[in-house]
Amino acid sequence: MTDHAIADLARRWPQLRLLTEPGDLEHYGRDWTRRWTPAPRAIALPASSEEVQGIVQWANEHNVAIVPSGGRTGLSGGAVAANGELVLSLERMNRVLGFDAVDRTLTVQPGIALEAVHGAAREYGLIYPVDFAARGSCSIGGNIATNAGGIRVIRYGNTREWIAGVKVVAGNGELLDLNRGLIKNSSGYDLRQLMIGSEGTLGIVVEATLRLTDPPPPSQVMLLALPTMDALMDVFALFRSRLSLQAFEFFTDLALNYVLAHGAQRAIDGDHPYYVVTEFESPDEKAQDAALAAFEHGVEKGWINDGVIAQSDAQAAALWRLREGITESLAPHKPYKNDVSVRIGVLPVFLHDIQGLLAREYPHIDVVWFGHIGDGNLHINVLKPDSLSDADFIVQCEHVTKLLADTLHKHGGSISAEHGIGLVKRAYLESTRSAAEIVLMRGIRQVFDPRGILNPGKLFA
Repeated sequence: MTDHAIADLARRWPQLRLLTEPGDLEHYGRDWTRRWTPAPRAIALPASSEEVQGIVQWANEHNVAIVPSGGRTGLSGGAVAANGELVLSLERMNRVLGFDAVDRTLTVQPGIALEAVHGAAREYGLIYPVDFAARGSCSIGGNIATNAGGIRVIRYGNTREWIAGVKVVAGNGELLDLNRGLIKNSSGYDLRQLMIGSEGTLGIVVEATLRLTDPPPPSQVMLLALPTMDALMDVFALFRSRLSLQAFEFFTDLALNYVLAHGAQRAIDGDHPYYVVTEFESPDEKAQDAALAAFEHGVEKGWINDGVIAQSDAQAAALWRLREGITESLAPHKPYKNDVSVRIGVLPVFLHDIQGLLAREYPHIDVVWFGHIGDGNLHINVLKPDSLSDADFIVQCEHVTKLLADTLHKHGGSISAEHGIGLVKRAYLESTRSAAEIVLMRGIRQVFDPRGILNPGKLFA
């Protein structure tokens, strides 16, 4: 990329905001991984889909690589710009464009924060049900690019289930209007679904039409203390059979200790190896009685040591903080993160396999587990000891990740559940996808982005 190219872009689009200050390059050139030194050449902040399309067409002419950028909350290096790319940040495209009361859809720009979408839906008496801890900073465009999941997948599914239509600028510069909000559309390949989870390698989202739904009945939040890892699945099966679960999240005692040290308040006395935060519909006394009966049955079986149920919204938020505050509490410790998934039915065996693997490979390193038991997604955070350099720590972690990928392959799992492949996991893609699948994926990318300008180096090694 040359100064002449930047000058040409500025000439074509004089209203386009372009940043080149070192602080801006660092800020926009990285995501939460913090493993690569950001080195973009410039930052473009378009305000319209026309400007996005113009940038992509310009990039094709000048053979300039583009890194699409949303909230940059990802953990796989998917939004990293470390090789002189142009970062195309969508943060200025952050408005609600319209609401359709009949279709119950909300049309938004890609840079709008998930939390703002939640607020907009509430104004119409509805909800957009995808939710997770980074709701205040992540963007809808990024959610679509990674098919984000979160804490309520057990009830509502992933982002994919809630995208009625999407407009994207493909890598070849074409503006595509995909599915147009239709419920039924059996007219060939669903390119909308192909874009969801493509990590910005096929096209850049410039508009999304989101499905909304009715708010759930009143719910209650319960924190449970469990004696063993095996009890996790027993309690999950018990609660799922008796209650309408909204969420079922687990974390370890080590995770709890870090969150408490970060300012959260202990809710259950004593030390217990495993904890569960579960939320369930509780519209009446019958549901509350069922929850109490399930808890008592778990205690009788020896699956539950103790528990507490929130008596107010403030208490519910405090219980949720014990789970949602984990990532923030670990950030100062430079964690190496794995985000993996297996089928729920495979979880018991898989949990035992990786518990042995991590104990063997990290005998003197803190490994913090937490995750979404209800959808088979685990987050494994390896905390860097002060005695190890960053480089040596990464080498050791990548060795273990290869072993973890082999274990996932054995159990038919995925090396990335909800953060994408990006840069971090691309060496392990073959543990999740067959050689034939990868060939087809590369071919699809070639069709949408023939010059390979969109997020090069991501997804494929």
